[in-house]
Amino acid sequence: MRLLAVIVTALALISSAQAQEIKPMPTSNSIPSYENLRPVAPALEKYAQGAVADLWKRPDLNRRDRSIVTLAGLIACNQTFEMPFYFNAALDNGVTPREISEIITHLAFYSGWAKAASAAEIAKDVFAQRNVGPDQLPAASVSLLPLDEAAEADRVARVGGQFGSVAPGLVQYTTDVLFRDLWLRPGLAPRDRSLVTVSALIATGQVAQMPYHLNRAMDNGLTKTQAGEVITHLAFYVGWPNAFSALPVAKDVFEKRPK
Repeated sequence: MRLLAVIVTALALISSAQAQEIKPMPTSNSIPSYENLRPVAPALEKYAQGAVADLWKRPDLNRRDRSIVTLAGLIACNQTFEMPFYFNAALDNGVTPREISEIITHLAFYSGWAKAASAAEIAKDVFAQRNVGPDQLPAASVSLLPLDEAAEADRVARVGGQFGSVAPGLVQYTTDVLFRDLWLRPGLAPRDRSLVTVSALIATGQVAQMPYHLNRAMDNGLTKTQAGEVITHLAFYVGWPNAFSALPVAKDVFEKRPK
């Protein structure tokens, strides 16, 4: 358990150090061009160039994290139109091809296989344009991070006790494929994997799963301020109702966590 904590801390520090080295995107690249919408929705163009552009400048979440959150929201909602821009923006903001590959793979389990496959098709073209080769992608089989056996045993007991008699196959896949494999892949730091998961849950309105995963995200290094900013950011990309549905859950998690 101590070993896992050390590894998680080290990965978080590496991620933080990388984020500090990332040069800000030029303001002109903060959002896609919406000029083609001017004849139809000039107000939409105004908000895109104003509020959405300003959103990316807010200091409580760096651009790398915002790119991860945005990609998770777009993939979870299968919003493919803007994916090419935001895949490129993510690469410019310090998200590596290996991490993008892992984000897509992770979301196959949390948002569905078809959505991940659609995102992979778009990312393939972006990678080709940027000369991303196989050596920059994670291998299918990798050495996994150590497992927190005590925490996993507690999760298995709780989930098995609740649902083992209802869907034993799902319970087993959840243990064997998700938490003893997917979550331990080293191509995405635990904090970033949690960030992707929480963002996808908010994007699809799956707030029942949020308490566990938001707590896990904060255990992995996401701060209360950053969590609040994730919800704020996603309001623009997945809609105000989904963001506001997440607020009571986040508030409850914040209040119940040890001070």
